[in-house]
Amino acid sequence: MLAAMQRSGAAWTRTLLLQLLLAGPGGCLSRQELFPFGPGQGDLELKAGDDHVSPALELKRALRFFDRSDIDSVYVTTNGIIATSEPPAKESYPGFFPPTFGVVAPFLADLDTTDGLGKVYYREDLSPSVTQLAAECVQRGFPEVSFQPSSAVVVTWESVAPYQGPSKDPDQEGKRNTFQAVLASSDSSSYAIFLYPEDGLQFYTTFSKKDEKQVPAVVAFSQGVQGLLWKSEGAYNIFANDRESLGNLAKSSNSGQQGIWVFEIGSPATASGVVPSDVSLGLDDGAEYDDEDYELVTHLDLDDLSTTPFPYEARRRGDPGTHSAPRVLSPRRLPTERLPGPPTERTRSFQPPAETFPQQHAQVIDVDEVEETGVVFSYNTDSRQTCAHNRHQCSVHAECRDFATGFCCSCAAGYTGNGRQCVAEGSPQRVNGKVKGRIFVGNDPVPIVFENTDLHSYVVMNHGRSYTAISTIPETVGYSLLPLAPVGGIIGWMFAVEQDGFKNGFSITGGEFTRQAEVTFVGYPGKLVIKQQFSGIDEHGHLTINTELEGHVPHIPFGSSVHIEPYTELYHYSRGVITSSSTREYTVMEPEQDGAAPSKIYTYQWRQTITFQECAHDTSQPALPNTQQLSVDSVFVLYNQEEKILRYALSNSIGPVREGSPDALQNPCYIGTHGCDTNAACRPGPGVQFTCECSIGFRGDGRTCSEMEKTRCQLEREHILGAAGLTHPQRPGLFVPECDEHGHYVPTQCHGSTGQCWCVDRDGRELEGTRTRPGMRPPCLSTVAPPIHHGPSVPTAVIPLPPGTHLLFAQTGKIERLPLEGSTMQKTEAKTLLHAPDKVIIGLAFDCVDKMVYWTDISEPSIGRASLHGGEPTTIIRQDLGSPEGIALDHLGRNIFWTDSHLDRIEVAKLDGTQRRVLFETDLVNPRGIVTDSVRGNLYWTDWNRDSPKIETSYMDGTNRRVLVQDDLGLPNGLTFDAYSSQLCWVDAGTNRVECLKPGQSGRRKVLEGLQYPFAVTSYGKHLYYTDWKTNSVVAVDLAISKETDTFHPHKQTRLYGITTALSQCPQGHNYCSVNNGGCTHLCLATPGSRTCRCPDNTLGVDCIERK
Repeated sequence: MLAAMQRSGAAWTRTLLLQLLLAGPGGCLSRQELFPFGPGQGDLELKAGDDHVSPALELKRALRFFDRSDIDSVYVTTNGIIATSEPPAKESYPGFFPPTFGVVAPFLADLDTTDGLGKVYYREDLSPSVTQLAAECVQRGFPEVSFQPSSAVVVTWESVAPYQGPSKDPDQEGKRNTFQAVLASSDSSSYAIFLYPEDGLQFYTTFSKKDEKQVPAVVAFSQGVQGLLWKSEGAYNIFANDRESLGNLAKSSNSGQQGIWVFEIGSPATASGVVPSDVSLGLDDGAEYDDEDYELVTHLDLDDLSTTPFPYEARRRGDPGTHSAPRVLSPRRLPTERLPGPPTERTRSFQPPAETFPQQHAQVIDVDEVEETGVVFSYNTDSRQTCAHNRHQCSVHAECRDFATGFCCSCAAGYTGNGRQCVAEGSPQRVNGKVKGRIFVGNDPVPIVFENTDLHSYVVMNHGRSYTAISTIPETVGYSLLPLAPVGGIIGWMFAVEQDGFKNGFSITGGEFTRQAEVTFVGYPGKLVIKQQFSGIDEHGHLTINTELEGHVPHIPFGSSVHIEPYTELYHYSRGVITSSSTREYTVMEPEQDGAAPSKIYTYQWRQTITFQECAHDTSQPALPNTQQLSVDSVFVLYNQEEKILRYALSNSIGPVREGSPDALQNPCYIGTHGCDTNAACRPGPGVQFTCECSIGFRGDGRTCSEMEKTRCQLEREHILGAAGLTHPQRPGLFVPECDEHGHYVPTQCHGSTGQCWCVDRDGRELEGTRTRPGMRPPCLSTVAPPIHHGPSVPTAVIPLPPGTHLLFAQTGKIERLPLEGSTMQKTEAKTLLHAPDKVIIGLAFDCVDKMVYWTDISEPSIGRASLHGGEPTTIIRQDLGSPEGIALDHLGRNIFWTDSHLDRIEVAKLDGTQRRVLFETDLVNPRGIVTDSVRGNLYWTDWNRDSPKIETSYMDGTNRRVLVQDDLGLPNGLTFDAYSSQLCWVDAGTNRVECLKPGQSGRRKVLEGLQYPFAVTSYGKHLYYTDWKTNSVVAVDLAISKETDTFHPHKQTRLYGITTALSQCPQGHNYCSVNNGGCTHLCLATPGSRTCRCPDNTLGVDCIERK
């Protein structure tokens, strides 16, 4: 029977995946969003080992389970289950399912915590903060239920390992799982909440002691054996038991929050089975659908589902106790319905379609149900989360503040947003994205399909007016989409003019949210579903959006025009969710026929739900009004048949619900009569008074604002767009350069059609050897320092370094220090060493003799240094430099070496910048990282030339040059040489690896793979420390175990560049230049076992003697 049950359960999980793929909510669950756990929360800890069972956890509040209401103790096991009675010894390990005892199994598998391989924590928690969090989870999944738990059993399996048996699986080495189960109980019911954080499930199978092979884990509930004299197998429900369904636990949900699954486990409704959460789009169970609906389901190889009978079903709330005639459930319902239980006494048949839709990330919530309850689950962080470790979650234009329960971000003065995303007030905004659609027009049985269509929007913020263009829309559907102005109107809501005390969408969400809208055309069968995912601001400063249209629209004749009257819409706000619904009219004016242009008025109904994350820790902020009114006027819609472009334009303001025209609406800032420049913010005052203030980056009196200067990049961009007759780069094959917020060329330029990217200099010229293949971005450096904002000046003198060993790393405009205790980063002690706001510091090197730090600056360009004992920095080289990047130091020979990627050469000089000499100026394209082996007299450097990346070496005098590594390189950036182990290591942003080798020995070692975007690296002891461009962090890697052990996010979240180790004392050793400059008159350059005396370039040589 078990085998049959498992086969049918596996088939059922594929049914579940229909929901997972199209209804999956956006935003993965982070580990910080788990219920608080650990010894600090009063947790008990299960004994480490394999197949352990905890002592009975006596409950102060009884747990309800299936038809029982008297469970007063539970047992926690290593193997991912909570038992309602003590498990027999013979059933202590997985393999017997269903077991004889009651089980809640968030991840039943043979797990192992031996020798510190993870921990298992558990407790019963009666605190209001935890029970309220549980209530929010449950009510998100069961919005029709009023549930106020008085207790919660919280069990956490943290970083547990798989039991591997006698023959260890190398693929599971180092894999760890973290997940959580919460059993919340009130006087009348109990619910289970399973939480699977992002990257929390790293393995799905474990070695079975019973079957002696790898078997998949099981997510399930079991009632256990029932009866005293006549025993019988109780009810049980399996919700996941194969790799496909297990892999989607962290990616999807049945409750509207990714990674969170909710089940009703104890109430009158669960006597014969657990009830899954029910979150749907509100489609009626008995709704009729035509044959076209079958084409909307995602194809998942459902051959085994066509007529599979299922032996049992987890019942739904309100289902009768028995089922009679089987029915066919429309596949259209499945992507958005709640997690269905495996059905009993029913047969579901499916017609697999021919097309495949990728997984979407829209959170699907029934609008009516949210409006009724007003309670949803939103992200929360526990009290351990502070700004010290999470500043990177805030915008660079925001402040991070700690509160009693966590941290919050808030935009700085002159900026608007939610703190995670901020833009300059009054500044025009751009929104870019893609649109895909599958739309039935009129009675046509064949849908119009389009994919990868561009959407571009431009917003004049101080007027709340948005202009949206969607390109390459087929004319067969273009005119029929004209009434759908709110597709672009959501952008207008984001940047609507705010009346005093009210907030537009960007102020609330920061442009990070999911929108699900449903459009019903009155008198026309079918409806249209709009799914939009807004992903915040990209690296170009543009908001990003993905849109999907699916369903039916009435046919509008070719050549028609559509007119939409001004309208208002009420937005209802609750925690993490915004809903609205309205009925609107539009007029279709058909092309003139026989001297007359017929027109007709139509009506459609809109319902939409917006889900987003908010920070609830700052209780001092005024509460957002429960209802706000969006006023939309000057609506313009147009379809250009020749260009196949759909255009929407709307003006928007957000304020109170009103009848008539209250005085507040007369302020010119609200009604758009202020006359401020389009690059200015309108500041309302009392009555009708107001002021205009130019946006950041502009100057003037507010009525007229001009950019600080017209840059070359902006002029080139305008010229190309003007010649093409465009306002935005839409034409395929057309390259338009990207400018940053200050008008300079973005250092990495990409072609939208080919997908290739390359680096440019400050004048926009492509740098040789930097062009990458599609999908890879080269590690380009900006040569322009950011503008200095007027305000309190910062001291440029070095703040003396305390004793000990420190990491020094560069950010734009400063150098930071991060103390090391042993190999551990003392993150709370990190401080700025040197402020240099007018520089872009790239490379760093440290002189352990004089305690000096040296750097390269590509903005001036120059090379500078400063003493760690304090004092002002000095520039030692500022002439004849192009783009100095990597820098290295020979502390024994008292020389510096650097790479110049613009001049394509490597140079050497004395520590004071004198006696410069070019070592190499041939066969170099993009030289970057450089290090020395002072004792042996060797030099190593990287060249990330896209045509032939390589790592080279030579003696310090430039002789014996040779290629050290050339195969299997991508974008080799930084490298480091450890004098103690004589090991050379490098980081590669193309292969995303850390690798090491010992020069002179064959073979190289792949230390770690899967890095994000490493830039520079340094070594200390058995650890490497590298800077990462993707995460803006310093990452520690333990070479002994090939594992990342810690990450540090600086307070200022800008790009990190070079990193070096400031040693407390120099490594032992000497070379032939250590004493008396090796007897040389000028440059002494060490070689293995000797030295070479060289003269500087451009020296007549009368007083310089070269010799070996």
